[in-house]
Amino acid sequence: MSNEIARKNRIKFLLLMLAMLSPVIASYFFHVLEIRPEGTVNYGELLEIKPLKGQALNIENNTIFRPRNMHGKWSLVTIDSGQCNEYCQKKLYQMRQVRLVQNTEKDRVERIWLIDDHNVPDQDIKNEYEGTVLLSGKDSDLLNEFPAVLSQHDHIYVVDPMGNLMMRFPKDADPTKISKDIKHLLKLSHLEH
Repeated sequence: MSNEIARKNRIKFLLLMLAMLSPVIASYFFHVLEIRPEGTVNYGELLEIKPLKGQALNIENNTIFRPRNMHGKWSLVTIDSGQCNEYCQKKLYQMRQVRLVQNTEKDRVERIWLIDDHNVPDQDIKNEYEGTVLLSGKDSDLLNEFPAVLSQHDHIYVVDPMGNLMMRFPKDADPTKISKDIKHLLKLSHLEH
């Protein structure tokens, strides 16, 4: 009888040790084989971070705009014609709404429309999206610094407070997901200060 009890206790002990060591063994196995989770936290595509060096003309006040002078704000950037078709207006609307839902943090987000031709935006559009910085980029080096899959018109880009291009959102992006990414960036950048 005592051998039977000792054997059962030994089995229980070995099972307990196996249960305790299995996470350590599994983590070592995943580390050695370099198996990493595929999912990411962000919705936007992270780009290789690069400082934007070009400059453009601010249409509203006729001054030179340099990304390094962003005054510590995150920027949502769209590139489009000054004629601003329906999709352009949709992006401007999304950028405005994404900024507004940041509530008390909204002043840390700037909206920029980099115009890639010589067309001047209609006054109604300027009024509708008041507060958006309008830049003339047609003859600007700044325009060439924004990578695109097919067309720069497809994306909304994110520039960090130091003037570095770091993210872009896909064509027909979900504004709720854009908003979550921006909220996350604002939270993380707040922790750094």
